[in-house]
Amino acid sequence: MQTHDDDHDTRTSTFGEPTFSERVYRVVRRIPRGRVATYGQVAALAGSPRAARFVGFALHANPEPGVIPCHRVVFRDGSLAPGFAFGGPDRQRALLEAEGVVFTPGDGEPAGADGWRVDLDRCQWRA
Repeated sequence: MQTHDDDHDTRTSTFGEPTFSERVYRVVRRIPRGRVATYGQVAALAGSPRAARFVGFALHANPEPGVIPCHRVVFRDGSLAPGFAFGGPDRQRALLEAEGVVFTPGDGEPAGADGWRVDLDRCQWRA
């Protein structure tokens, strides 16, 4: 799959270097059970700090759901993506809660499907 930005091309690299998507998958595999990372955090750790949106594109095409734990990636405010590719935000929340991730009520702004956010102070991965 090719994105609209050649710097974040998700096609296979022809020079032996990992593609952006491959770098994203490597980072996401490292997020421990019971922790989350933000899209921006994953982008920075993958070497492209301004590519948070492209992290979402890569995770939506996750080639190994269940192996690459894309459910552990959330928005910068702790809210869940309404388009979670593998069962929707309710499924994402259930997976996270089963790992011990703590949620708190939103502060009036839309915060995921049901107004709750991951408590990033307690559950954000400090890579």
